[in-house]
Amino acid sequence: MSQRKYALEMISEAGLSGSKPKKTPMEQNLKLASTKLDKIVNENVDDTILEDKSLFQRLVGKLLYLTITRPDIAYVVQSLSQFMHAPKKSHYEATLHVVRYLKDQPGLGLLMSSNSTEKVQGFYDSNWASCPMSRKSITGFCIKLGSSLILWKAKKHTTISRSSAEAEYRSMAHSGRIDMVQCNCLTMADVGPHFDSAMITTALPWPRITIGRSLMRL
Repeated sequence: MSQRKYALEMISEAGLSGSKPKKTPMEQNLKLASTKLDKIVNENVDDTILEDKSLFQRLVGKLLYLTITRPDIAYVVQSLSQFMHAPKKSHYEATLHVVRYLKDQPGLGLLMSSNSTEKVQGFYDSNWASCPMSRKSITGFCIKLGSSLILWKAKKHTTISRSSAEAEYRSMAHSGRIDMVQCNCLTMADVGPHFDSAMITTALPWPRITIGRSLMRL
């Protein structure tokens, strides 16, 4: 399952058909900041707001739609979507970098295997205080049904974590809640042969046990 035609059209409309592809969705250690923060810290004075904001807004909107089948760009698109109201030149350049990354493998997508098991697994990670504007952490998680990826997201925390351990616990708790909701939805939909709630309960011990212990430690 891929959006190859859509990705190729986006590359062509951005005028990057002849550009060199990138191997990563964003530059390493890149920190995107707003103009408000630039004024406070008195940095990046030459990085002005785009005259035509619609160029950035349209491109980010298309990338958001592409994340339906491209979880590899979920984090960078989440970061870029914060600046829709006042995008700077650096934001637009970072967006074009993502498009060049898509050019390397425009047909990359998801494989929904017909031979995988019916076990649901969740994986998560957290980047502590990675947002330079709010010092909030960012959670990334994915949920797999057997060997097929069915749910993923990159999301900024609603509160500030005082340590990396607290950020990890918040990330685990959020991922566990999403995981259990997804299990309930799959159970109600009766996905696959011989699929019942008892099987999911035994296949998912970590959200209920690990989260409880983590909250006790906090």
